Amino acid sequence: MSVNLRKMARSSTIGLAYLCLYSINMAQAADAQDAFLPPSITTSTIPANGDLNPYGVAFVPQNFPRGGSIAPGDVLVSNFNNINNLQGTGTTIIKFTPTGDLAPGVVAGTPGNATTFFLSHYQGLTTALGVLSRGFVVVGNVPTTDGTIGTISQGALQVIDGHGHLVTTLSDSTYLDSPWDLAINDQGNHAQIFVSNVLSGTVSRLDVTVGGSGLVVTKKVQIAIGYSHQPNSSALVLGPTGLAYDESSDTLFVASTADNAIFAVPNAGARKTAVTQGRVVFVNPHLRGPLALTFAPNGHLLTANGDAVNGDPLHPSEIVEFTRAGHYVGEVNVDASQGGAFGVATVLSPQNAPFNYAAIDDVPNDLVVTLVPTGQ
Repeated sequence: MSVNLRKMARSSTIGLAYLCLYSINMAQAADAQDAFLPPSITTSTIPANGDLNPYGVAFVPQNFPRGGSIAPGDVLVSNFNNINNLQGTGTTIIKFTPTGDLAPGVVAGTPGNATTFFLSHYQGLTTALGVLSRGFVVVGNVPTTDGTIGTISQGALQVIDGHGHLVTTLSDSTYLDSPWDLAINDQGNHAQIFVSNVLSGTVSRLDVTVGGSGLVVTKKVQIAIGYSHQPNSSALVLGPTGLAYDESSDTLFVASTADNAIFAVPNAGARKTAVTQGRVVFVNPHLRGPLALTFAPNGHLLTANGDAVNGDPLHPSEIVEFTRAGHYVGEVNVDASQGGAFGVATVLSPQNAPFNYAAIDDVPNDLVVTLVPTGQ
């Protein structure tokens, strides 16, 4: 009888302990749900070799294969400049796992808390950075010899596996003369890669099949032409940049920096001939040389103002939000000086992701990763 009472007392004590822990965890979860401040982490994008001028940014999707050097939820950033800040000479893609931890041996607040995922033989890695769910990263480059427009040469697209190894390089003087940005219509074992070419003012589409060892291009189509493109003393060159693809309407949205406008290319995934620019969607005083372009989880579009066109020191380095119909929604700045906004990326299904928004601040060479509340 006394043994049974001791067992009952012990069971009650253990049960009470579990109940207390459960109550604490539930209270913490409720506190987290009710938090006013969204989770946010800022990290340097400067890798060990000192590359500067971060351009492209991309999330590794939740269905990306595990076991490699990158994993779902990681954020990738491509660097355009080298340690001497010469444009078109950067060679690294960095990886950041947004847990708040620094790379081994790195002191907080110093350059280097970005781990190098890929070191390229090709210079000038651009905003053309994307991730395929079957396990590959795609990055474009526009190289220079000495950081000046006069030494720019033809670019290419590189395909990299999840371990950071180069799988193949895609080059074509017509369709891939200067890959400046890209968007991916990812269907698993096949995909469409849309690429903007800054030197020719064009947009191309590559139809590819994706297997375990890489991808094969099955079709190349030039789907849009006629975007303004020109040299620029601060930005090196201006032309069509950010791309965002809407599968539901088969529409590709194009941020044309020199035109200071957002265009829509209809039938982008099925188009066999090129349209001239497409339909104007958004021409607005809030645009100041739009660069990167992406969809937000609420269906709106976000573009990063590079300030090379229509610049205003009172409105520096802004991310502008607008609807697909072209109605202005709002803007926020990422730096107090001009020229800071460049790459921007989102996770469209954020319920399984700890963070859903990432933006480059090109002035201090930083990446800001945030969980933005998506509303009810």
